[in-house]
Amino acid sequence: MGADGRIRLFCALQLPDETRRALAAWAGASVPESAGRLVRADDLHVTLAFLGSRPSAEVPPIVAELRAASAGSGPVELRVRRYRETRSVGMLVLDDVDGAAGALAGDVQERLERLGVYRREGRTWLAHVTVLRFRKRAGLALEPPNMCSIHVVRSALYRSTPGPAGARYDALDTAPLGGD
Repeated sequence: MGADGRIRLFCALQLPDETRRALAAWAGASVPESAGRLVRADDLHVTLAFLGSRPSAEVPPIVAELRAASAGSGPVELRVRRYRETRSVGMLVLDDVDGAAGALAGDVQERLERLGVYRREGRTWLAHVTVLRFRKRAGLALEPPNMCSIHVVRSALYRSTPGPAGARYDALDTAPLGGD
């Protein structure tokens, strides 16, 4: 937590352990070391809403809204479609098989907007996992990993803590998709 009582927060789909390990292994084998910094396996996730720096006192109402949205959602099925780069990250773009992830993202974002802690981005939400961060676009054309569907059953509110080796993401609370 910062000296001013603020923390960096985001809501995300919590990927299963075996999926995170498989994606990290693929990235480790596919991405040249000179391309940038790989995201650690423990930190791989699918962001639903990035809140940025928020007062720590807002965590309980944010968790309540994430739990409510998650309870109204069912399990999410995702499939890796392709590798893509932006100006600062390499990501695996995912297919949202039945639209459940997009519906959950929309519900979470709407709830957080009403709470006054979030403002939607101008672009459409994209299901993806960031696997690589860089200062200069790596220009990689990678074949995505050949893997089965990813079945997600939990969402989480994460705290992002900057560090010399990159940010660490810690789940402050989790919520089952579809309720208990």
